[in-house]
Amino acid sequence: MTGLSAGDLERLKTIAARIRRKSLVLIFNRGSGHPGGSLSCADILAVLYGGYMYVDPARPDMRGRDHFVLCKGHASMALYAALSEAGFLPDDITSLPPDHQYLQGHPDRWKTPGVEMSTGSLGQGLSVALGMALAARLDGCGGRVFALLGDGELDEGQVWEAAMAAANYRVDNLVAIVDRNGLQIMGRTGEVMETEPLSAKWSAFGWNVVEVDGNDPGAVWEALDLARSVTGRPSVLLAKTVKGKGVSFMEGRPEWHAKAISASELERALAELESREKGGGCE
Repeated sequence: MTGLSAGDLERLKTIAARIRRKSLVLIFNRGSGHPGGSLSCADILAVLYGGYMYVDPARPDMRGRDHFVLCKGHASMALYAALSEAGFLPDDITSLPPDHQYLQGHPDRWKTPGVEMSTGSLGQGLSVALGMALAARLDGCGGRVFALLGDGELDEGQVWEAAMAAANYRVDNLVAIVDRNGLQIMGRTGEVMETEPLSAKWSAFGWNVVEVDGNDPGAVWEALDLARSVTGRPSVLLAKTVKGKGVSFMEGRPEWHAKAISASELERALAELESREKGGGCE
């Protein structure tokens, strides 16, 4: 069982629901974006930015802070929504002009407060996260690094180079989280490039593997605690999620990987999310 109180768990579910709503509105305002992958990772971001990570928007560059790398940079709108919920960006972020410097199509650390790495080219994020974790260890500051990857991103060879190096250097302050929604832009991940048995592969590379329901905030929190308890090797959370989670006509649909949202679709999606939240969270 997770150490979260019932109140804290409900708070995280509320944050996840707000991240989903804000993400969709931001995508609608821009006229482009990646709804499916933004919705699938909302619960993970809600946990990280809802209290699990040691960060402070009033001191974004403080020594010893935790770092987050959105390796799947196309889910940027979900990250901006999470940063908004955490206080790095305005709470009313959806009222900003769609071309505002905070709202780049992919995260830009030079333009958006709270972004630790500019991402977009898939496969590179875990390597940089590894460098951050090594630097934190050398510095002795105690900071941890969390890297969120897409499961389609695992097709990139650089991911596995970083995985091999992280285990070799026993970087136990690094946690990779795979948003395992089973879909990528060209279809189902298993049909585009089979990566199974995924757990065995990460284990063979020397990682501590935790499999978790990535759309259950309580389970994600508990899995992160399990990862924290392991020393001498990095950890990876294989987070099973649903692409388009929370919106019936987007769930499990590969065409919503990258797609604009119409006004009527946005209205319907927001109504569904509101209904699910009132019914007890985004389950």
